[in-house]
Amino acid sequence: MTIASNNKQLYVLLVTTLSSFLTPFMGSAINVALPAIAKELSMNALSLSWVASSFILAAAITLIPMGRLADIHGRRIVFLYGAAIFTVSSLLCTWTPTQAFLIAARAIQGIGGAMIFSTGTAMLISAYPAGERGRFLGINITAVYVGLTIGPFIGGWVTQYLGWRYIFLFTALLGVMIIFITAALVEKDASERKKEPFDFAGSVLYAIALFAIMYGFSLLPGWNAGLLIGGGVLCLICFVFQQLKHPFPLLHLRLFLDNKVFAFSNLAALINYSATFVVTFLLSLYLQNIKLLTPFQAGLTLIAAPAVQALISPFAGRLSDRFEPQIIASIGMGITVTGLVQLIFLNGGTSINYVLFCLVLLGVGFAFFSTPNVNATMSAVEKRYYGVASATLATMRLMGQMISMGITMLVFAVILGSKPISVATQHLFLESSQLIFFILSIICCGGIFASLARGKMHNPTGGRFHKHRTPSGPAGGGTTDNNYNH
Repeated sequence: MTIASNNKQLYVLLVTTLSSFLTPFMGSAINVALPAIAKELSMNALSLSWVASSFILAAAITLIPMGRLADIHGRRIVFLYGAAIFTVSSLLCTWTPTQAFLIAARAIQGIGGAMIFSTGTAMLISAYPAGERGRFLGINITAVYVGLTIGPFIGGWVTQYLGWRYIFLFTALLGVMIIFITAALVEKDASERKKEPFDFAGSVLYAIALFAIMYGFSLLPGWNAGLLIGGGVLCLICFVFQQLKHPFPLLHLRLFLDNKVFAFSNLAALINYSATFVVTFLLSLYLQNIKLLTPFQAGLTLIAAPAVQALISPFAGRLSDRFEPQIIASIGMGITVTGLVQLIFLNGGTSINYVLFCLVLLGVGFAFFSTPNVNATMSAVEKRYYGVASATLATMRLMGQMISMGITMLVFAVILGSKPISVATQHLFLESSQLIFFILSIICCGGIFASLARGKMHNPTGGRFHKHRTPSGPAGGGTTDNNYNH
């Protein structure tokens, strides 16, 4: 491999790692700032949930369409425009005058985030040979956990001493850096599918389905919520049938039907994020509203889980190159269940040390699940499907986050209603949190079985099995040779 080739790979690694740091940093920093945002913009528990949910919903709606566009027109250009949209929307968030404006700006930010999510992993996978992917995916995922680690710390400090708007200013500056490096140093990529059409009808069906389901959750237990959720499910069913018949589908469902490893790896990711996303959201509110910690103190406490993740993820990535991802990821999911169960018993008298213990357990579980699962998912498909596979995996993550927030919004709507989280309503908040953690623990138990069900990826000599079935048809290629020897 030449020096020039090494430099090209390093530039791709640099921008994808920075972008992998950017969004989790922002999300974890904003979680610490939520009580301050609620106070300044007069938000109740349900409207405060939309600060996170609007970003997730917009990203989930646009992720797969953006992954498809990236495969047709090139991943670099979609990544670049995504970074630009994310940066501009971050600047809008710094200026927000009302809660509605903030929620709308976060939705725009979600679209930019989707363009980054749907291309980043695919760009990285394409830049490195199969035998090195686990190591560099480990570096990339470590950046996610570094963002999660320092996000609460910096977010808490900034919120306490400068104001929560400066969090968005910092993300905008980082976005400018990513745009400059990508535009100046990352080479254009050649698309293999420039002549294939884009499925607009499928994109509309998919968008309506996700929006109706998610918004319906926020309106429960009202009767109109049932209509929206039912309509969303109907649109989702129509989307599935439309995709199976379309010659150039938005989402290759055959990847799920014909590829067991890919299907169950994505299912495991969906369950994992469904069970874990709201942990930081709830604990931030708990630490500041129930334990009366300052934003900075709450941020320092919330560092525990992502710090452990950042330390262990590279090791987990190397393990997944040598041993069965199904075993490593399933152990990680089991540890996560243990951490969630402990959180069911949170109350007003719970010590901070107990919270830290739960966060460390969750950090270990996350680390042993995430990297092996990503490695298994991306290695299960051939190169032409990297964009779709990357977007699909990211969609599972965001749909899991949507489900997690949907459960939270439903419980808040039933128990807290329109009441703000305060000293007067802390018993209702604790009741809500305990019920949410109980539901999430049950969901996460199902993820262990999904992870185990994916089957083995390594053959007895230590390499990967040679064949994975992929979709036939205009864009399909029958089987693909994935003989990765170590």
